[in-house]
Amino acid sequence: MPFNPELIAELEVLSQFNLDSHQEGIKVCSDASPALVAAAKRLHDKGLTDQPDGGYLTSLGNDAAESVQLLLRVLKTPQPA
Repeated sequence: MPFNPELIAELEVLSQFNLDSHQEGIKVCSDASPALVAAAKRLHDKGLTDQPDGGYLTSLGNDAAESVQLLLRVLKTPQPA
């Protein structure tokens, strides 16, 4: 599955959630980039968040955000040769 700009924007939004607190959501403001505003709405449409502008992660959204954030940590950590 190729990474298109829409998918990358969705991954970017998921990476912004604080997974240490389920009581902390995010809000993608209307003056954010149109790509991020649209990504937040798509995540809501897919059932990953409870609001079209971010809000809180659903159970499925939490799983997705955990996977995204784990992958980012792995890719950013230098690996031994």
